[in-house]
Amino acid sequence: MFGAGGQMGASVCRAVLNDDDCELSSALDPRLAGIDLGQATSILGTGLSILGERDALEPDKVDVAVDFTEAEASFENALFCARNSIHIVIGTTGLTSRQIEILKEAFSKSNSNCLIAPNFAIGAVLMMRFAELAAPLFETCEIIEFHHNRKADAPSGTALVTAGRIASAKNGGFAQDVTSAELDGARGSRVDKNISIHSVRMAGMVAHQEVIFGTTGQTLSIRHDSYDRNSFMPGVLLAIKAISERDGLTIGIESILDDYLGLR
Repeated sequence: MFGAGGQMGASVCRAVLNDDDCELSSALDPRLAGIDLGQATSILGTGLSILGERDALEPDKVDVAVDFTEAEASFENALFCARNSIHIVIGTTGLTSRQIEILKEAFSKSNSNCLIAPNFAIGAVLMMRFAELAAPLFETCEIIEFHHNRKADAPSGTALVTAGRIASAKNGGFAQDVTSAELDGARGSRVDKNISIHSVRMAGMVAHQEVIFGTTGQTLSIRHDSYDRNSFMPGVLLAIKAISERDGLTIGIESILDDYLGLR
């Protein structure tokens, strides 16, 4: 587990330990090197000390790595895994398109695979799919995403992926408004096909997103709320168990859910 001392990292560690099909072999977090995992995260009985460096990992003892760190560290962790034939599941957002292209190339030549997902909550995946279905039928669209105020990137990876999928599903573009804003950014960030994204950062939030569509006489709101980080764990565990069967680089958990539900 890369980023084992963080809130998401600790939640993944607990989920792995509570799953009969998984075993937690290593925990890594440079900020907490040498500290017992239980002392850092209140996860007792593992006997694991937190490692501070990637090179301290024993690749032959690791089947799958999970990364919830920050973008640059996640990129380097993934390259390390490609070199050492370790599968990796990445939940970190903020990777650039260039970094993703480099990872695609690296894992095409590796004996291991990589999955990058902006959101592991099954409800969030459905929210994006429902938004795609609605897009061709409405004139305007805005996305509002809400996260805790410790999140580094804005907009969120989920919002950007949602906007991209909506734009691909929309013939032409959404209608332009004629608002005159006195403050820069009041209308959010405009992305492809005239979709606006608004980012809220607030204490007490975890991860929330609302997609609002409008047309004559009606609006449609599609919203997903994660109130607890445990909401991401079923998707993370599915990805951990399926990653060995996904060749190269996979973006999102949609195809894994399709296989799980027998839709492919």
